[in-house]
Amino acid sequence: MRQYQPDLTPPWKKQRPAPEIEAEPGLVVEEPGTGFCGAVIRCEAGTVTLEDRFGKHRVFPLEPRGFLLEGRPVTLVRPTSSAPVRPTRTASGSVAVPGARARVARAGRIYVEGRHDAELVEKVWGDDLRVEGVVVEYLEGVDDLPAVVAEFAPGPDARLGVLVDHLVPGTKEWRIAQSVTSEHALVVGHPYIDIWEAVKPSAVGIEAWPRVPHGQDWKTGVCRALGWPSENTGAVWQAILERVGSYRDLEPELLGSVERLIDHVTVP
Repeated sequence: MRQYQPDLTPPWKKQRPAPEIEAEPGLVVEEPGTGFCGAVIRCEAGTVTLEDRFGKHRVFPLEPRGFLLEGRPVTLVRPTSSAPVRPTRTASGSVAVPGARARVARAGRIYVEGRHDAELVEKVWGDDLRVEGVVVEYLEGVDDLPAVVAEFAPGPDARLGVLVDHLVPGTKEWRIAQSVTSEHALVVGHPYIDIWEAVKPSAVGIEAWPRVPHGQDWKTGVCRALGWPSENTGAVWQAILERVGSYRDLEPELLGSVERLIDHVTVP
């Protein structure tokens, strides 16, 4: 009695196993289902994040034969190297200085309005600020700014920089900023109602930040529109912050403002 193999697929129709390639940062691959082509920027358990030439991020599952490398199917796997790869640049895009110690704090300071704003500045620019010896202080509200500036008494050897939310000409914030600005005190801001909007929508997996009717709490309105838990916006912000990997995830208006402040307080 003849014995038959359970797999009756003809040999010429069988798929050859795709080679396994480690998803090292910088590797350029294409996801054939969507046609998205980009470089690997992050590889986590079960997923890989690609960035295309326009700076757009997409997250894909690590599946067998899930990608094309130079037109050929491959299976991406997590890198096996046990040695951590030193970043050549900081989260802000500056050249990293491995092993650099924090500089003794300057007399100059940067004040940031809002706790969430301060957390975002620390995550993206923290390494740069420590190397430069710049301390970031928390400013609870723009109404407190005149008193803070008066007490600080900025001068040539103690410059002051301030980052304010929703700094739009004609607003209350704008008028207060104008009243305290001087040669040694620079007040800049961004046009967003809340710092959440300074995070690119693509970084958090949405098409755009929702429009919230005037008079309604912005964070609550955003959470409701997106189906996020509105009863704990602090937890939502931590989830958003977790998705920010570098300056590439932030809008240019915020990037320019923070860089101006750093330059202002570190000028010789």
